[in-house]
Amino acid sequence: MNRNRMMIGLGLALVVAFLLSSFVYQQFQKASNRVAAVPTQQVVVAARAIPLGTRLDASMLRTISWPDADPIAGICTRIRDCTNRALITSVAENEPIIESKLAATGAGAGLAATIPEGMRAMSVAVNDVVGVAGFVTPGTMVDVLVTGAVAGPSTGGGQNITRTILENVRVLAAGQKIQQDQGGKPQTVPVITLLVTPEDAGKLAMASTEGKIQLALRNTVDKDAAVPAPVMQASLFASDAPAPAPVAVKHTMVRKEAPPPAPAPYQVEVIMGSKRETKNFSDQ
Repeated sequence: MNRNRMMIGLGLALVVAFLLSSFVYQQFQKASNRVAAVPTQQVVVAARAIPLGTRLDASMLRTISWPDADPIAGICTRIRDCTNRALITSVAENEPIIESKLAATGAGAGLAATIPEGMRAMSVAVNDVVGVAGFVTPGTMVDVLVTGAVAGPSTGGGQNITRTILENVRVLAAGQKIQQDQGGKPQTVPVITLLVTPEDAGKLAMASTEGKIQLALRNTVDKDAAVPAPVMQASLFASDAPAPAPVAVKHTMVRKEAPPPAPAPYQVEVIMGSKRETKNFSDQ
């Protein structure tokens, strides 16, 4: 009898445990369903890192879920709205694609698609020194300095001058091209492409043709114009030390010696018969 009661109690305990576990499981399921019920939308992101100027196709893009409560201004929600359009800036993998990063439809691809309206892209040949030892890369900002000779009496007769002609210029591309040296042999020359206005393009062309240009790398957040004064060759290499004092010349007294005595005249005795006469003759 006692054994039957124990079996009945054990069975009731198992039934109660099963009911409690089912209740807990259902509550967890309801909580999970509430989290999944957050409204989302599909947004377009880059499937891999893509450089600027690339014309996008569907294989370069994918969509992910994005909460509706945290919208991104200008975000693209359909892949077909992004295809056949070029990037005007580089994007990283999984970076959202927004309208401000895309060129206009029909703008083409490559560097031309990255040039805003009213601006120009101009390339200049540089060397490792002018190119700031390879630190001038696409997206960096530079100042352009030029050094040349200026004729005229106000400049001291054609002395050199260094002037900053462009400030806060964006580098669009940095590459290399092949050109011939003076002997006709091909050589690799670094080339920097800058984004300038039409007026600044004329200044850059004159500077690279008639003078020597130098790039100065600047911080991308430093957008203030410094407007530095030109540097003249005379002011840079002029000596600030006082002129040396004249050397005093010590005068010494020179004793004048008496002239040598005149040689004594020689005498000749002349005998004429009984008469004798002595005559003096000088040797001069």
